[in-house]
Amino acid sequence: MDTANTLNQAKMAFEFNITKSADYSIIQLSGNLIDKLEANQMLSDLNHLIEQGNKYFILDLQHLKFMNSSGIGVLISILTKARSIGGEVVICKISPKINQLLVITKLNSVFKITNSIEEAEEELAQK
Repeated sequence: MDTANTLNQAKMAFEFNITKSADYSIIQLSGNLIDKLEANQMLSDLNHLIEQGNKYFILDLQHLKFMNSSGIGVLISILTKARSIGGEVVICKISPKINQLLVITKLNSVFKITNSIEEAEEELAQK
């Protein structure tokens, strides 16, 4: 077993953290988002927040290293859930690599994208 490779893969595993405030929730994504199954718990937690009346979300992608088409599907799923209940999603702090993916797929025109959480909060405050 290659210990260095195993450690590297462990560092790249998809993880998320949700911080809830009165008006919105911040979902911090990290690692590699390459399989929808990896995001099932996050989507379940998101559904629970929506059931509690939350409809505004900030996706902090600062520590998201890689995303493929499955990862894009997860982001679109979050956006669809929020907008279907009159909410919104703002993406912030994206890396150049993830930004390039959003530009190539033209999702940069679908999502609201900001440079910081503060700017994302300002976007949501206008709702």
